[in-house]
Amino acid sequence: MRRLFLILFMSLAVPAFSESKHPFSFEDMMKLKRIGEPEVSPDGKWVIFNVVEVDLAANTKTPHIWIVPTAGGEEREIIADQDADRPRWAPDGKRFAFISDKEGGSQVWIADFDGEAGTATGVHKLTSIATEADGELWSPDGKNTLFVSNVYPECPDEACNASKLEESAKSKVKAMVFTRLLYRHVNAYTEGKRSHIFVIPVDACMGAAACPARSARDLTPGDYDSPVSSFGQDEYAFSPDGQEICYTSNHDKNEAASTNNDLWIVPVNGGRTSSPVEGKNITADNPASDSTPLYSPDGKYIAYRAQQRPGYESDRFRLMLYDRKTGVKKNLTEGFDGWVGTFTWTVDSKEIHFTSETEGRNPIYKVPLNPIKEDPRPTAYQSFFDDDLVPTPDGKSLLLTRMSLHAPAEIYRIGITYQSMQEPPLRLTHLNDDVLSPISMSPLESFWFAGAHGDPVEGFLVKPPGFNASKKYPVKFMLKGGPQIAAGDFWSYSGNLELLAADGYVVITINYHGSTGYGQKFIDSVTGDWGGAPFEDEMKGLDYAEKTYPFIDKDRECAIGSSYGGFMANWMLGHTDRFKCIVSHHSVFNTESFWGSTDELWYPDWDFKGTPYDDGATYQKWSPHRYAKNFKTPTLVIHGQLDYRADVSQSFQLFTTLQMLGVPSKMLYFPDEAQYPSKPQNSKLFYKTINDWVDEWAKK
Repeated sequence: MRRLFLILFMSLAVPAFSESKHPFSFEDMMKLKRIGEPEVSPDGKWVIFNVVEVDLAANTKTPHIWIVPTAGGEEREIIADQDADRPRWAPDGKRFAFISDKEGGSQVWIADFDGEAGTATGVHKLTSIATEADGELWSPDGKNTLFVSNVYPECPDEACNASKLEESAKSKVKAMVFTRLLYRHVNAYTEGKRSHIFVIPVDACMGAAACPARSARDLTPGDYDSPVSSFGQDEYAFSPDGQEICYTSNHDKNEAASTNNDLWIVPVNGGRTSSPVEGKNITADNPASDSTPLYSPDGKYIAYRAQQRPGYESDRFRLMLYDRKTGVKKNLTEGFDGWVGTFTWTVDSKEIHFTSETEGRNPIYKVPLNPIKEDPRPTAYQSFFDDDLVPTPDGKSLLLTRMSLHAPAEIYRIGITYQSMQEPPLRLTHLNDDVLSPISMSPLESFWFAGAHGDPVEGFLVKPPGFNASKKYPVKFMLKGGPQIAAGDFWSYSGNLELLAADGYVVITINYHGSTGYGQKFIDSVTGDWGGAPFEDEMKGLDYAEKTYPFIDKDRECAIGSSYGGFMANWMLGHTDRFKCIVSHHSVFNTESFWGSTDELWYPDWDFKGTPYDDGATYQKWSPHRYAKNFKTPTLVIHGQLDYRADVSQSFQLFTTLQMLGVPSKMLYFPDEAQYPSKPQNSKLFYKTINDWVDEWAKK
């Protein structure tokens, strides 16, 4: 499952300002290398990972594969002459697979590896499938590679898929016919295709220019997405013997209004080109979401995340255990009130380690399968913003990515046994030190106040570089998205707090009611109350900051929000005149028309307690457009055409309303972007337009 709106914002602490340092700039941000998840070699000696490099002038982002010794040492690029993403080791460590667009679109490639020198000695293309390949995974027995491809479900073979693609490309008619919902998702139209899992024999293809497309077998045929889309941990996994896969699929009739993802298992020797074997649903007893399966190394269990309330995508994610022999399921986090995030098994299959958002950070917890103490709840042993957990083969350490407000993700190694936990974390990569060392940034400061219902609510503040306590500073009041996400100590390229503070602003953001990391009751409180407690929290949090920090100039404040934060910006337009300006991007303006234009309907159905035609009272109560006669604050509107979560029509309606009311307003429209600008030069325009607008109204 994905929460409705993607994250806007955040990041952490840094040295004090000095004359030798300069404020963070957009150009600095584009120089940073963006590190992906680590993958440790089977012998434990090497870590490979992808690094995305940005060329601002060329307006490109290109992934390459790098390597670093697990024991520490110099990191090096090992595939530089082509784009290369998502590296995955072969079980023997003599090869690794990766994804590249070099020939024929996205395909699986194989690199031979010299384990002594730590170098790639040659590469060749493994797949050549017309519908392209992604998400590759090597089978533990080394015989096969799995990959995901979006295919036409009615097609029995590759020739049919290739023919339909060619026919579509040549057709002078680009119209599409829809017969069901979820015809578009996130940022693209599905065009009648479904994600299926294929498996291809690796050794049979070695030495060939590319494996014949007919060699790939569809393990999940049918008119379903198998796996469902994911932005985090894989929604599929191999069993340790390589003979079975477990994957996530939703077979409900109306997927756009259903969160009923289930786990299915299918033998690897099944599929369309042999004797098709129907997948077996192993979580049919749960009408809510089951996702992210991962087999235990000993093959006895499948761990996964599950929710309990159907239709509620922000229900608590529990860590579940499925016994493959008995079919019995067990909740490993029954007494734990946090969401289970990324997780991994220890190599001895005795513990699971996972991340869980907690008060603006993402600590690592561990839970044993068979607790020996009376209290079996997970225990935290790290308190940073960590992700992408990977155990080393010796079972002594975890590899992970760690980020903060002042630095993007780098790869670390931490101990997880009693002895190795005594060792300090080892930072393995330092790819961005040269860019960041001459930059002045400020720490993320936390503050607490009494919010709605008298509940404690956490806010964060970032001071500008060269801060002088005797001066008064204007404020950028950042309204985070979600609502069921949290601001905190992490890095962001789409709404970087350090960058927004760099030109002389204090930046403030609030984790209002509905935010993750403060217990499920706090998350649930936003349901049916979009403009209620969260708005009260925002106002009380800003009041508290104004009274507590004398350097804040309360007469020069601008509010900036995206997605749900954009909704909140629009709500503020009709309910307060305290801001000099507002920036509303990718927002919800009219909740009733939002319901009919968003891709994932389970979200508004839950949060607004039904559909607009059932009752509609909640939609009407919390729709900003109904308070338009109160709009006075100068407003910048931003939206991308390809955002199908909050459709661009929401911002067109907002801008039209502002113009008709004579409110000073401007709209920045991206015909080629989704929720946040992905192209470097679009991103530059995005930041410049926001900063110029705020300067125009708040620096007077």
